[in-house]
Amino acid sequence: MYSINSKIFTTAIALCLFIAVVLYITSIGAGRATVFLWFNNDLGRGADLIFNGFSYLAEGWIWIPYFMVVFGWFKKDALFVLLNFLISTLLTQIPKNFIWDKVSRPMASGIPVDQIHTVKGVEMHLWNSFPSGHTATAFTLFLLTTYLFPKKTVLAIGALYAIACGYSRVYLGQHFPLDVAGGITVAIITILLSIYIRKNEKKNLSNS
Repeated sequence: MYSINSKIFTTAIALCLFIAVVLYITSIGAGRATVFLWFNNDLGRGADLIFNGFSYLAEGWIWIPYFMVVFGWFKKDALFVLLNFLISTLLTQIPKNFIWDKVSRPMASGIPVDQIHTVKGVEMHLWNSFPSGHTATAFTLFLLTTYLFPKKTVLAIGALYAIACGYSRVYLGQHFPLDVAGGITVAIITILLSIYIRKNEKKNLSNS
């Protein structure tokens, strides 16, 4: 049985909360465009390649190899992994496409285009900005993995992966830091809700 009280897992949750709160406060206080320009700097060709790669590793397809490794190799709870995928997807796609579908991305926000760093070959999107789906995927995988494998190395590597993926969305000019905060919030809600559902289901089965 995995424990929500694991120090590693609670540290991961605390880290995610801290990052999200900082991004919310700075974005609301200074303005989402201003905070975006703080982070959207051209760091060179090498950084373009690295962060484009991290962004690619946070797309929806990453759930397939993740599931194959976690369930197929380590024999962890398949339904729990699928539950996290389902909740994360719903909490991301419903707001993006039906609630805040007209929220602009940086390229359509009024920021002068020549001030936005973009990477050649990356298709720029204009709308459906909040929350960041890539960030939600990366941070959900991070929290899920620290829950299933509560080890310091998992925490360190997972945090690096998730933060790099979230930052990549700003670096590539695709999202505001505010959207990244939204994606992190989705991840936190996803893992906690999944744990709640899983534990209640087990309790109901034991009482039946």
